[in-house]
Amino acid sequence: MTELLGKKVIVTGGAMGIGLATCRRLVREGCDVTIWDLSQKDLDKAEKELKGKGGNVFPCLCDVSDKESVHELADQAKKDMGQVDILINNAGYVRHGMFWERPVEDAIKQIDVNVNALFYAIHEFLPDMLARNSGHIVNVSSGVAIASAPGLAAYTTSKWAVWGMTDVMRLEVMAAGKNGVKFTSVHPGNIVTGMFEGFKVNAVGRLIAPPVKNHDVIAKGLVEAGLKKNHHLVVRPRSLYLGMILRGLLPDAVLGRIALMLGVGTSVNEFKGRKGYIHSNPETESKK
Repeated sequence: MTELLGKKVIVTGGAMGIGLATCRRLVREGCDVTIWDLSQKDLDKAEKELKGKGGNVFPCLCDVSDKESVHELADQAKKDMGQVDILINNAGYVRHGMFWERPVEDAIKQIDVNVNALFYAIHEFLPDMLARNSGHIVNVSSGVAIASAPGLAAYTTSKWAVWGMTDVMRLEVMAAGKNGVKFTSVHPGNIVTGMFEGFKVNAVGRLIAPPVKNHDVIAKGLVEAGLKKNHHLVVRPRSLYLGMILRGLLPDAVLGRIALMLGVGTSVNEFKGRKGYIHSNPETESKK
């Protein structure tokens, strides 16, 4: 079991949702936390709350898809906290609708935020972790990387990429003999509030993969299973593992029919979640 007391952590998209729930748990564990987020308003609220709980918190306004901004704030985090022991790549961006119905720029933006931004951040901190042979990088993927959902083509593509990135980098550091550096991929199912509010499958689908009731369910899995127990893969709800098993056992045509029977074909029809960054300013987003 890994002790978190005194660890220095960066959480991207940490001012709300899964990110903020994770920051709350990290502060309780005695970590110093740097929060990168796009919304100054949400940063201010998060800072006030977390410092009120006794946390040592460093809020930073950051667009994670801006390589230069990430570089500058990485240097600032090292100055503020001394070093970075844990990097949690949580910030995300989504647009829904069938791929051919959306501007291709929407897809490119999702790749920029959900994939390229992770490359930028990891490249800033991984070399120091390798030099110390100590550190942990957590990448938040998604349940749709296990079981795809029509209407989320670019988002699903990006989250498959996050899972693959996490897996191959884990093997790369092992091949380099740096077993003290850990990687974890986190796969949240449908959370009933926040970015994916309104996403739903039918009753049978909900029975197999029940909606996640709040963001802390994911934060708990990330911290307790991912960071403390060094699990490479954290999936909530755990029933999503069934998707991996069926993918290996069933022909693609059969698997596709089952997925449609569970209601995934219409899962985004009542989508109400906040568009854009999960840590965005809703007033700004509404003008786009």
